[in-house]
Amino acid sequence: MAVRAVVATQWWTRSWEFRRLWHRYRVEGMEHFHAVGGAVIVGYHGRPVAHDLCMLQVGLLREGVRTHAVMHEVAKTLPVVRHALGPMGFVFGDGPEVAAALAEGRKIIVTPGGTRESARRHDVRYRVDWGGRTGWLRLALKHRVPVLPVGAWGVDDTYVGLVNGNDYMDKFKLPGGLPPWLGVGPLGLWPFSPPFPVQITSVFAPPYTRHLDTAVDPGDKRALGELAREVEGIVQGILDRRPR
Repeated sequence: MAVRAVVATQWWTRSWEFRRLWHRYRVEGMEHFHAVGGAVIVGYHGRPVAHDLCMLQVGLLREGVRTHAVMHEVAKTLPVVRHALGPMGFVFGDGPEVAAALAEGRKIIVTPGGTRESARRHDVRYRVDWGGRTGWLRLALKHRVPVLPVGAWGVDDTYVGLVNGNDYMDKFKLPGGLPPWLGVGPLGLWPFSPPFPVQITSVFAPPYTRHLDTAVDPGDKRALGELAREVEGIVQGILDRRPR
């Protein structure tokens, strides 16, 4: 492994290990995670980044369990992420790495909501919004693997969102198609402030297999939409059960 990759990987893992302590991170429902081999983990995207899934991935790697997270294309432009791509298992789209990982019983992490969920104001919190995206479901169908729904408590309390960045997407679009977003932490504006030290808990639901139990045509948008909404409902149910 190149020196840059080693440094980037160590920085990434240590940063998120610290976040695990900062957020008193824990996971519920790991029995569901271990009940299946290859699977598509599909979850809610907290703001402004997927804190819980990054902490989950790093914690699993520490235990010798390697997962693969589907990243936004803009991540390729970030030096730390670019050099850590291989070691951390980051992937972009449904390429050969995804097929190989699923065939070997590893899991792919997807957040269909992306910036629709992560760049909102503080008054819209813990509301699943996947915008009708079903690519994650087609991926699970193509490779004949179950879906693992996951949601997290605490992820929308890390910063106070000042704007809905999606409203300014066309006018002030950032490199890579990212919307502009302003958020406030305990020491000022994100990303210069650390997040509030709220507890974050990832919660796995039982594996979803209805797409495997029924004959679903990957080209049938109506059928895919119905199944996708069921999974969205499962994730929303997890978020709705968060401690108040």
